[in-house]
Amino acid sequence: MSTSAPSSPPLSYKDAGVDIDAGDALVERIKPLAKKTMREGVMAGIGGFGALFEVPKRYQEPVLVSGTDGVGTKLKLAFEWNMHDTVGIDLVAMSVNDVLVQGAEPLFFLDYFACGKLDVDTAAAVVGGIAKGCELSGCALIGGETAEMPGMYPAGEYDLAGFCVGAVEKSKILTGKDVKPGDVVLGLASHGVHSNGFSLVRKCIERAAGNLPATLDGMPFKEAVMRPTRLYVKNVLAALAAHPHSADATSPGGIKALAHITGGGLLENIPRVLPEGTAAHLTKGSWPQTELFAWLQKTAGIDDIEMNRTFNNGIGMVVVVDAAQAEVTAATLRAAGEQVYTLGAIAPRGEGAAVVVR
Repeated sequence: MSTSAPSSPPLSYKDAGVDIDAGDALVERIKPLAKKTMREGVMAGIGGFGALFEVPKRYQEPVLVSGTDGVGTKLKLAFEWNMHDTVGIDLVAMSVNDVLVQGAEPLFFLDYFACGKLDVDTAAAVVGGIAKGCELSGCALIGGETAEMPGMYPAGEYDLAGFCVGAVEKSKILTGKDVKPGDVVLGLASHGVHSNGFSLVRKCIERAAGNLPATLDGMPFKEAVMRPTRLYVKNVLAALAAHPHSADATSPGGIKALAHITGGGLLENIPRVLPEGTAAHLTKGSWPQTELFAWLQKTAGIDDIEMNRTFNNGIGMVVVVDAAQAEVTAATLRAAGEQVYTLGAIAPRGEGAAVVVR
């Protein structure tokens, strides 16, 4: 006589570790945050299978510029310190600042949030930061994805990715091709480490455990370390409008190139916008080293070269401008709220490095 196996209780998706109700609750929390970021061009946003956006008709020959990035190992400190409300700003900034470098206006942004088990409050804090970053940069949070994947991530951890699309008039794309010796290199101050170099930051924190400074740069230590990436979009776009570059040999002038100082620091990022045969000669001490970067350098025991190729070291965006308009461009940026430093000038490269700090 055959015997049948005892029947097993039914399994739901929630039993498998995916809570659809939690996901729905998060979407409802996100909707009002995303609504604050709406702008011209948005046709359909959060909730659909695809987000729709119409390039504003004020563009005559629009060229789309796209960028994608994450937050990196800075997230490990967000988990450890339970500081989730600013990493979303980092996520936005890393993409919109890159798009800006081409002279483009960021139009819309999408995010990807992945975790093992969805904590609605944590996810809402992260997306709240994303919405804030979009709002501050005039970019619509038009869609995204929340993925709950049991077994893929340790409890309490998540990962982030962001995607931005911007537009620029074809005739106004910044390529750096007209940069020449004599042009001035301006630097816009960063808000600290931003989102690069955190593998070394975490090593420094580990090395100094039990002897961490209480404050740095007038802020509690953790706040100084986690301060989000500065959003340069609105101020730099205004400066580009006020001081446009012209390829006309009779009146060249204007802003010729921008460099977002991310992984690789000043030494690796500035060369990305320089024509062959040119170099950026920067003057050491022309911008201040903050307490945070001084602490990192001392704790890590590294030299100036390593600092300038690992961290932004106090400069988050570089502006290369015709010498005749350097002062007025700097004044425009300062009036908008940027801390601006004259870092040096463009010179013939010769046999030397593409960026020289001396």
